[in-house]
Amino acid sequence: MKAILFHTHGGPEVLEYTDFPAPQPKPGEALVRLHAAALNRMDVMVRHGWQGLKLEYPHIPGADGAGEIVEINSPLREGEGLGVRAGDRVVINANLGCGECDACKSGRDNLCRTWHLLGETVRGTYCEYISLPVRQLHKIPDGFEYHQAAAAALVYQTVWHSLAARGAVKAGETVAIVGAGGGVNSASIQVAKYLGARVIVVGSNSKKLEQARALGADVLIDRSKEEDWSKAVFLAAEKRGVDVVVDNVGTTFPLSMRALKKGGRLLTVGNSATPRFEIDNRYIFGKHLSILGSTMSSIAEFREVMDLVFAGKLQPVLDTTFPLREAAAAQERLRRGENFGKITLDIS
Repeated sequence: MKAILFHTHGGPEVLEYTDFPAPQPKPGEALVRLHAAALNRMDVMVRHGWQGLKLEYPHIPGADGAGEIVEINSPLREGEGLGVRAGDRVVINANLGCGECDACKSGRDNLCRTWHLLGETVRGTYCEYISLPVRQLHKIPDGFEYHQAAAAALVYQTVWHSLAARGAVKAGETVAIVGAGGGVNSASIQVAKYLGARVIVVGSNSKKLEQARALGADVLIDRSKEEDWSKAVFLAAEKRGVDVVVDNVGTTFPLSMRALKKGGRLLTVGNSATPRFEIDNRYIFGKHLSILGSTMSSIAEFREVMDLVFAGKLQPVLDTTFPLREAAAAQERLRRGENFGKITLDIS
């Protein structure tokens, strides 16, 4: 099969478009012929590498993908097939639990003791074929496009678990989202609106903010013009502060804490700037704040939110599509922050 892979960490030049042996499905797994993959910032981070990251080389990046089941290697345990069979169009859940530990058995597989993320610690979706446990696949309805399904999978399950489950966002609350352009942020706008919240978006420029408005954002704040955007958020929330801030930058935590009302929640699923930064603990105890982190979702939550996507209640935002062989250029567009929504790879 054709694949994008790398043998060492580095810049986009380490990515190779080459032949690689197609995987063979183990018992309980399905072989999927991929038609689309979607990029995440994690892909670039894994390519660069970090201390302690262990990979089997050559490594294939990519968490998101959608395609067609070629074959299923039986036997499957009771309930494991979940209604899919050879020939079905499916989207991939990149959240890989073991299926055996207490967390997995209780439906909290994103807390699995031996948890993996597809494309991060195991080979991913920048390729023509992938083999995965059948429980990781969810059927795509007829007429729904592969690229839309791939673009939705990781970001929507991540945002759904963060806002609906961990953050318990309720109708009538106000949610501020730091950033407008990435896949997680565009999904956060839609999920917050779906849950009935008023949404304030802090963006880097007017173009991305107008795109955020089109997704339903109620208040737009241009941080290039508002150096202390926390004050602007506070004022936009009737001088009380917001109930929730979605902040996946990290270094902006101090401003996010200032923008929160007493008893507010700061939700985070990542750190696009840096993992280490200083915060003022007085905001946390003085304002009774909660910092709620999470990664991915349970399988049940993945299926729930993907069904909302398939029903048109949440709509993945697509940026640019590149052919698989141009994955390096796609990653560079993502790294530079030029995208609004998801960048995808065409593998068909």
